[in-house]
Amino acid sequence: MKSRETLIRLKKFQVDEKRRKVAQIEAMMAEFDRIANELEREIKVEQDRAGIHDPGHFAYPTYAKAAMTRKENLKRSADELRGQLDDAKAALGEAFEELKKVEMLDERDKERDRAEQNVREQQELDRIASLRFTAGGAHV
Repeated sequence: MKSRETLIRLKKFQVDEKRRKVAQIEAMMAEFDRIANELEREIKVEQDRAGIHDPGHFAYPTYAKAAMTRKENLKRSADELRGQLDDAKAALGEAFEELKKVEMLDERDKERDRAEQNVREQQELDRIASLRFTAGGAHV
């Protein structure tokens, strides 16, 4: 029984770790999106300030070009994280299923143990009743 409890604790730990990984990836994606949106705003401000909105124009602001490149890199990174997130969610689902299987086995074993204990208790009660019955019949 002790090894089963240890296994359950291990499986719960694994589920928690995978949950943390999913949350971490989601947080990174949200941060990348936030930074990309901020860069987009800064690009627009810089374009408006210079009065040039065409990145191909020779006088297009250097900061806007650099910010655009950084924003594109963040978007690519966020896209890569989406794949990692899908994998992390799948791993979390598998870990959760493994935990549930172990918990169900543990509960089944505990139920079997309770049933066996009930049978033993009933047999003991039956034995005591039989002794009383025989002892009571002898006095009649």
